[in-house]
Amino acid sequence: MKPEGTLPKILKKSAERWPEIEAQVTRLKSGEYVSNNYHDLYQGALDFAGALLSLGVKRGERIGLISDNRREWQQADMGLLIIGCVDTPRGCDASENDLSYILSFAEVEYVIAENQSQVKKILNIIKNLPKVHTIISFDQIDEEIKENCKGQKLKYFSFSELVLEGHKWRIQNPDVVENELEKGKEDDLASIIFTSGTTGTPKGVMLTHKNFITQLDEVVERIYINPGERALCVLPVWHAFQRACEYVIITQGGAICYSKPIGSYMLADLQKLNPYLLPAVPRVWEAVYDGIWHKMKKTGGFVYDLFRFFVAEAQLWSKIDRKLRKTQSRFKIEYTGLWWIILFIPWVLLWLVKLVGNLLVFKKIKAMLGKNFRGGIAGGGAFPENIDDFFWSIGVNVVEGYGLTETAPIISVRPLACPVYRNVGTPLRGIQVRIVDDDGMILGKCKKGNLQIKGDNVMVGYYQRPDLTEKVMTVDGWFDTGDIAILTVDNEIQLRGRKKDTIVLMGGENIEPLPIESKMNESHYIAASIVFGTNEKGIDQRYLVALILPSKEDIEMYAKENSLSYKTYEELAQSEEIKKLLEKEIAENINPKNGFKAFERINKIAVITKPFEVGVELSAKQEMMRHRVANIYKDKIAQLYKD
Repeated sequence: MKPEGTLPKILKKSAERWPEIEAQVTRLKSGEYVSNNYHDLYQGALDFAGALLSLGVKRGERIGLISDNRREWQQADMGLLIIGCVDTPRGCDASENDLSYILSFAEVEYVIAENQSQVKKILNIIKNLPKVHTIISFDQIDEEIKENCKGQKLKYFSFSELVLEGHKWRIQNPDVVENELEKGKEDDLASIIFTSGTTGTPKGVMLTHKNFITQLDEVVERIYINPGERALCVLPVWHAFQRACEYVIITQGGAICYSKPIGSYMLADLQKLNPYLLPAVPRVWEAVYDGIWHKMKKTGGFVYDLFRFFVAEAQLWSKIDRKLRKTQSRFKIEYTGLWWIILFIPWVLLWLVKLVGNLLVFKKIKAMLGKNFRGGIAGGGAFPENIDDFFWSIGVNVVEGYGLTETAPIISVRPLACPVYRNVGTPLRGIQVRIVDDDGMILGKCKKGNLQIKGDNVMVGYYQRPDLTEKVMTVDGWFDTGDIAILTVDNEIQLRGRKKDTIVLMGGENIEPLPIESKMNESHYIAASIVFGTNEKGIDQRYLVALILPSKEDIEMYAKENSLSYKTYEELAQSEEIKKLLEKEIAENINPKNGFKAFERINKIAVITKPFEVGVELSAKQEMMRHRVANIYKDKIAQLYKD
């Protein structure tokens, strides 16, 4: 049943039901893990709310929250929401230009910053923020920085000291904070989340408490966690995906364990904390996948051959099993009676092989995720098919979800208990979806088109930009997601790309680059790829080209195995031998045999060697920002159309 009221009321209810249950777990710099329970989390939020009231903060004020994922974030955010304020969050990767625009546009007066570095950013742009008069930081800062704040006529407070003062204020003013919490209504504005600006100026998405709470009605049935069970969280909490994950955990009395999407750091936490769930963007799962394959390839010999054999057999068994059990995306009604007769014996024999593979190989891989691992959630971007197939086949349950900031964000997610392969599940209860063509005609199931949704999770609109809001909302109240999708016969959503990414060649062919890139990236020699169909002036061309970022480790191993001589990695990557290797890999993956049309062939490639970085080529959720890549490598792309 859908939780009532506001987000702080949900926290209050959880604190009343499970006061002594672990709520948050954090690793200190010393390596030690510390935790706090639901009673402490809730009381800390009330204390911070009291501190804000003592400073004169009023209901409806927008408060900047510039921080990455950490336990104080939830305490601070719940505190400001308790008294009816509106958070305006952003991560530590935000540039000074981004912060200048966001904080000034949202007319923020108070800014909560994670650390000294973020406080410095605020001081550097303070001339652009005439309304900001108070800064609060989670970490302690140097006295020199405090003096700079005074010099800029800014009030500065340490978060921990402010919480203590807030506790004293609550004692002197009993029930004031609690009464403010009860005043909150579900239609109150909770947050203005500015999009990462992957296609230009960030837009402020206005989300109410109801927007966030709507998804909690059913998602807790699909992504379940019991009181006291742990979930490892590695994503930036300012982003709607991670934020929703934390609400899902809090609603069920689970423990939020804060980690980082860095291989060694995250794997150590998985071993130490033994979480049941791991929500992460696809790139995190790709990194785990690559790490496994690189480790096995380095081992080499019989062990590597055995690993490849068992993976291949497990994938074949899983393919048969999905067909027999109808756990794959279906676009026509199928009767499996005859298939059971044909495939039963291969299904049994391969199951026995998979059983041996699990004992000898897969069990060790699963042990890397800890003793209690129930499942992972992949969201915030497209989940590559080869990664999906690999984890499904070895018995690691990773379910794909889908949503946007504008939908708070969850629209759908495969259930952990009975997932269906290669889709993002049916829409959550209370959310309607439809597929329409470019003229707005409803297409129905099994036909590709533009995905639109309607429900209480859809945003109020873009902050102070009714013109932009009008562009994404239809006259009959549907939100246009900008995604291209198709509905299965069982009403599950299968995504096919982003409308803004569609490439139109000179011959009029419409091409979605994402499936092509995903297939190319299945090669162990390719770390990332990005497809283009226009030149540097944005003029459509007759054929596709691609920028290829090789997998450094695999390329160097290939060079060693084939006795290729080189002085630097750059020289190796740009060599004719490596270019031919990559072209061969691409040709083997992008061809009619794999379902690609002739005009989807990659005609030319350019090799790049600089890894993609968050804030440069990647957004905060590690999604490729195509326009930035196109700008950075415009000369290389132009050369591909001149040669």
